Amino acid sequence: MRFEFVLLALLSMRPYSGYDLRKWVETEGQFVRSRAHHSQIYRLLSRMVTDGWVEFEVDPREGRPDAKVYRLTPRGREVLMQWVRSPYEPTSRFQDADFLTRFGFTVALDREAALRMIDTELGYRRAQITRNRDRGRTMRFEDPLPELDQELAQATFDRLHEYGAAGVDRWVAWLEETKTWLEAR
Repeated sequence: MRFEFVLLALLSMRPYSGYDLRKWVETEGQFVRSRAHHSQIYRLLSRMVTDGWVEFEVDPREGRPDAKVYRLTPRGREVLMQWVRSPYEPTSRFQDADFLTRFGFTVALDREAALRMIDTELGYRRAQITRNRDRGRTMRFEDPLPELDQELAQATFDRLHEYGAAGVDRWVAWLEETKTWLEAR
């Protein structure tokens, strides 16, 4: 997922300075994206101004550097809505932030697009569970290092599989609950 879509989605809520965008990413958005350096945010904002997606006004600040306060342009709104309504492609790992980030911003902009995202994610995860839940997981060792405890290695990977299976089951249950909740709104 391209970071500029996160910035556009944030700007759909209110105008932000680059500094305020960085603060959001580091606090409320900490699960959306790993730390983003301020230079990356300002570089993206500059490109988005050049592309006509955002515009800014200078906010004079006494005793401090003036701030540029960014807002969406009609073109930026169009680009954002194209992203919101574009087909969602699930990632191989359900823990990746792609779904939650896009879903979090999509729900308030286009409820039907958010429901399509849930259906796509549910279908992908159910198929993933069907393919992998009961597959053989016996590890094959061939000329292992003498220090390698084969029984412990197998037991550890079995536990990791159990953990992952429980996590994906909880994820599917959350998606189903969220779909029901969203359909009722």
